[in-house]
Amino acid sequence: MSSLMDDPMILRSIIMDHYDYPRNHELVDKEGYKKKHMASESCIDDIFVQSKIEDGIIKDIRFDGVACTISTSSTSIMSELLQGKTIEEASNIIKNYYQMIDGKDFDEDLLEEAVAFHNVGRQANRIKCATIGWKAMEELIEESEEK
Repeated sequence: MSSLMDDPMILRSIIMDHYDYPRNHELVDKEGYKKKHMASESCIDDIFVQSKIEDGIIKDIRFDGVACTISTSSTSIMSELLQGKTIEEASNIIKNYYQMIDGKDFDEDLLEEAVAFHNVGRQANRIKCATIGWKAMEELIEESEEK
């Protein structure tokens, strides 16, 4: 059974598409949105991730800032992947994403285009880039549950 992960050219084109045309790449000033600032000391990454979570559902995710290719594209993919999901579904997707980055077993179908980053774990200096937006979202989810 062939998988998306077997084709480096397709994976590269997914990453470049999300870098050149990032989805949800604009912050909004609207009620109900929470924002998280994330910065990396080892890269140019300095981003804000914003989300609107209502009734246990992720209604919207947006981001903006300065970021490298890996950060921009992984955050863009994450913003599309988690929108409309319940907190439980999103948390499971995030967990699977981290497992993939760590080289552990993960559900490829759950991650969709995010599988483009399955080799990132081999480059330690890129792990933070590939997870910075995901960590922001994870914190926003945790904060939404604390209420």
